[in-house]
Amino acid sequence: LCISISDLPFSAASIANMKIPAAIVLAISATANGFISSSPTVSRSALFGAGNTDPVDPTMNGIDDNLGYEAFDPTAGDSPAVARNNNGGVWVKQRARPRRNRKSAGVRAMVRENIVTPANFIYPLFIHNEDHNTDIVSMPGCQRHCAESMLKEIGEALELGVKTFVLFPKVEDELKTNLACEAYNPEGIVHRSIRMIKEKYPEAIVCTDVALDPYSDQGHDGVVENGVILNDITVNQLCKQAVSQAKAGADIVAPSDMQDGRVKAIRDALDSEGFTNVSILSYTAKYASAYYGPFRDALDSHPGFGDKKTYQQDPANGREALIEAALDAEEGADMLMVKPGMPYLDIIRRLKDASDLPIAAYHVSGEYSMLKAAVEKGWLDEKDVVLETLTCFKRAGADIILTYYAKQAAQWIKEDGLY
Repeated sequence: LCISISDLPFSAASIANMKIPAAIVLAISATANGFISSSPTVSRSALFGAGNTDPVDPTMNGIDDNLGYEAFDPTAGDSPAVARNNNGGVWVKQRARPRRNRKSAGVRAMVRENIVTPANFIYPLFIHNEDHNTDIVSMPGCQRHCAESMLKEIGEALELGVKTFVLFPKVEDELKTNLACEAYNPEGIVHRSIRMIKEKYPEAIVCTDVALDPYSDQGHDGVVENGVILNDITVNQLCKQAVSQAKAGADIVAPSDMQDGRVKAIRDALDSEGFTNVSILSYTAKYASAYYGPFRDALDSHPGFGDKKTYQQDPANGREALIEAALDAEEGADMLMVKPGMPYLDIIRRLKDASDLPIAAYHVSGEYSMLKAAVEKGWLDEKDVVLETLTCFKRAGADIILTYYAKQAAQWIKEDGLY
């Protein structure tokens, strides 16, 4: 702490009025001023603003002569840590120098192992039955879209190279029941939205969430009886939901419910109705995570009681994800998803190593909101940290990334000429 008496929030006169003994005042002053550097003040911008442009002598001879103390010379002695080359310059005898592959932007681009493109993204969109948009307070920058805004957002994202969209509905409370029958209403919000998207943007790939929680008056992903989520009854309802979405024009259905056996049942239901080309993106390793709060705010779908730990995976378990992945692949899943994303990069890698199916990562609402909060505080550069985060998913093994940053990230990628 570097202060002087002049920095204190009271005057010398007020100190005198406080009747502090002179010896104490002098001691405080001497101690505080003793920490103040006598060196001239140099601004940070002066030191680091443009980097040092002065030439550096590669021999490093004589650079420590005027220090006033003896400095260690790494080139001296019988076993020098640093040698000298034929020109007398200091030389670390290292043949393999990984920095050579990082020496310029061009070289870095040439050897880059993982590249994120807008085509890797699935863009989640929140929708509701209103004629206006509503901000989602816990997810800055995200909204519940009205139909017109949804179409506009999709059109802009398509222009930037984002091709796939997943819809999440905010359903009116009066339509919610324990059996969640609204989930397969052909005139429901999701079904109407699918038809609208396909009519205006036939090239768009529409993915749908297959789960009952947005439609449940219990706030759970399944049908509830005496506080228990009924697995097989729920799967029965999910099959109806998936087939109805396929009839509306969905290209991909994504069961996020984590009920046992639902992938096989949904695959059989789709195939029996002639929808053999509709893909299944299974939420294979969906964890009972604390990162979902803002998403549940967006859909008003917080659990009405308890939690979801009896069907979603325990965050402490890794091997269990391999069991789920093997079952989903055997049952007919086309793609496997890990949710959440960043805290579960190890699970993404495990699934990538264990399966030949494409792997998806969900950059969930809590992760998104954490970044937004840090950006708003000025602690992080939003563009840099988002693109790094998305690249980390790719490096860990994700082929597909669900992210609320899809449109913005695609814009940044375009601006930077990365794709």
